[in-house]
Amino acid sequence: MDLNKLRFGLDTFGDTQNDDAGAPISAAQTIRNVIAQGVLADSLGLSNFNVGEHHRDDFAVSSPDTVLAGLATVTKQIGLGTGVTVLSSDDPIRVYQRFATIDALSYGRAEITAGRGSFIESFPLFGYELSDYGILFEEKLQILAEALKERPVTWSGSVRAPLNNQEIYPKTERGGIPLRVGVGGTPESVVRAAKMGAHLALAIIGGDPARFKPFADLYGRALAEFNKPMLTISIHSPGHISDNDETAIEEQWPHYYAMFGRIGRERGWGPTTKEHYLNEVRHGSLYVGSPETVARKIAYAISSVGADRFDFKYANGPMPHSKLMKSIELYATRVVPRVKELLAEGVSAFAAN
Repeated sequence: MDLNKLRFGLDTFGDTQNDDAGAPISAAQTIRNVIAQGVLADSLGLSNFNVGEHHRDDFAVSSPDTVLAGLATVTKQIGLGTGVTVLSSDDPIRVYQRFATIDALSYGRAEITAGRGSFIESFPLFGYELSDYGILFEEKLQILAEALKERPVTWSGSVRAPLNNQEIYPKTERGGIPLRVGVGGTPESVVRAAKMGAHLALAIIGGDPARFKPFADLYGRALAEFNKPMLTISIHSPGHISDNDETAIEEQWPHYYAMFGRIGRERGWGPTTKEHYLNEVRHGSLYVGSPETVARKIAYAISSVGADRFDFKYANGPMPHSKLMKSIELYATRVVPRVKELLAEGVSAFAAN
C-alpha cells in the first residue's frame, strides 16, 4: 500500500439539523452550514468533499451540484463531488454539463459519483417508473461515461432518443472529469463500474468492512478483463468523532435513532435499538468514538478491503452544526494522521475492535 496515495474525504447528505438547544433549523440554514463545513474541510487539507442528493424533508440538499458550485467559489484545493448523483432520475447530458461548469469554477476539482440512490422519491417526482429502475441506471450510465470522454457521442437505447455524433458542451480545461460508481454490494454493480472505466465507491454502512474484500478483488479482475488500468477503490462509511468514546457515542445516539428510526418505520424494519447501535459502533461500520478509536477502525477497514480512499460520512441525523464542525476538525487533524501511522506500522498494530 502506497501511503502517499491514500486520500481522506468527507461525505454529507445535508441532513436537516437541530440547533445546539435541540430545535430544528431551516433547510436553508442547513445548506449554508454545509458550505461552512466544506470550507473547514478545505482549510484542513482534506482531499474530497462529497454532497448527496435526496428529495425528502429530512435532507436539505436536493441539488448537490448547486451546492458544489457555491463551494467551488469559496474553497481552494479540495475535490468537490457528489455522494451520489441519482442518475436513474436525472439527464446524463445535463449532469455532464453541470459538472463541467463546476470544474470550470473550481479550476479542475469536480468529480461525479453516480449511483442508484437509497431512496425512491425522485422517481415519482420526475415522472419515472420504478419498474424501470435497472434499465434507467444502466443506459444513463453508458451515456454519462461517453459524455465524459469529451468526444462526439453516438448512442442508442430505450430511455431517450438516440445520439448521433453529438458534441456536448462545455469542454473542460483538463479534458475530463473523474467518474465513480457508488456500489452497495452486488457483483453486477462492481463489474459494471469496471466496464465503464469508473472508480469504485463502496458504501459500507453495516457489518465488518472485510466482507467487501471480495468485491474489491472482483473489481480488480474485471478491470484487467476489460483492459482498463487499475483505478481507485474508496470506502464510504458513517460516524462521529468527539473527545472520548463515551461522549461520541452519546452525542450520536439520539440523532442516529431519529434518522434510522424514521427510515425503519418507512421500510417496515424492526425498532431501532441502542443495543444494535452499540454493536455497529463496537463491531461494525459505524465509526463513532475518540480520534484513536475511529483511526483504528478506519485503518482496519482500509487494510482489510485494500482501499485507496476513505470518505467519512460525518453527518448522520439532525446533529447540530457545532458538533459536526468539531467532528470534521478531529477527523482531519487527529484521525487521518493516526490512520497513516497505523498503516505504516502494519496490520498487526491495530484491530477491528
